Amino acid sequence: MHPAPPPLHDQRPLPARPSQPRRAALIVGALLLAALAILLASGMIGSVALAPAELPAALAQLLHGTPDSLAASLLALRLGRALTAFVTGGSLALAGVMMQALLRNPLADPYILGISAGASVGALFALLLMCAAATVDGAALAGAIAVSMLLYGLARRDMRAGTVAEGGASTLLLTGVILSSACMALVTLMLSIAPEGSLRSMVFWMIGDLAGAPLRALPWIVLGGALAYAVRGARAMNMLALHAEAAVTLGVGVGALRKGLFLVSGLLTASAVTNAGSIGFVGLIVPHACRFAFGPDHRVLVPAAVLAGGGFLVLCDTLARTVIAPTQLPVGAITAIIGAPVFLYQLHRLRK
Repeated sequence: MHPAPPPLHDQRPLPARPSQPRRAALIVGALLLAALAILLASGMIGSVALAPAELPAALAQLLHGTPDSLAASLLALRLGRALTAFVTGGSLALAGVMMQALLRNPLADPYILGISAGASVGALFALLLMCAAATVDGAALAGAIAVSMLLYGLARRDMRAGTVAEGGASTLLLTGVILSSACMALVTLMLSIAPEGSLRSMVFWMIGDLAGAPLRALPWIVLGGALAYAVRGARAMNMLALHAEAAVTLGVGVGALRKGLFLVSGLLTASAVTNAGSIGFVGLIVPHACRFAFGPDHRVLVPAAVLAGGGFLVLCDTLARTVIAPTQLPVGAITAIIGAPVFLYQLHRLRK
């Protein structure tokens, strides 16, 4: 008898790949744990560092509402600022994901349509008049809303007809660029006539600064509502990103989806800019990094971008307040220093 022929290939079973819901849960869970660790580390790091042994007692005092020790007081101040940074970074990252899906352009970011420039005009005008901080926030929000409504009025036919072209060369994009240029001209004019006493705060606001940003509930409400909308429409965003005309044939209301993406991303941008000024690169590099790491599926990309964007901005703000402590740097400068080489690397990987 002849021996049995050797197997033509390895008969061992391949390792099972996790299903899509399980994979999404693992990714989101890991990012959530990483975000919590970053928040705690940010609360411990500063010009006066907190030892790990002091952390449980300080956290217990904060939970009971009685921060009567130095460690608990420092932790309360730092965690408040870190939470503000987290909601700002998460809002910018989610707005970037939505804007890139809306324009079908990977280079789109939350500031490309001029909403941030409108907020800058309102805020700098209030700073020029030496108004109170609450008035500055209100003026920034009013400027962002005014530009959003003007942009929507000028480009609503483009969104309703579903004619956003490949590469983002659309009426919406071009109108936003023109409005942004006009707003930045007004910003330059105000900076040129601003008195010395107001100039520093105006420049810091334009770069992005979290030093005086209070912890408020409204940005969290905006982010929560936008996240719920994006998760619910993730499948439709997947089809829109592939091909708008094919999405129409599959039953996706492309016009309504584009209007929703525009309005929600504009609201997120207005909330983030009003909270902390113009912070660049977060809404551009975080969605790209999440796509490289986890794939383009918006069901995973949306929550991953929110957690990664929030954690990234908390890390940048921690660097901004500690790298040359006690002097604090504007966090927008740190995000630009980190974001520019990271984005160039991502572009190089994309070309390959």
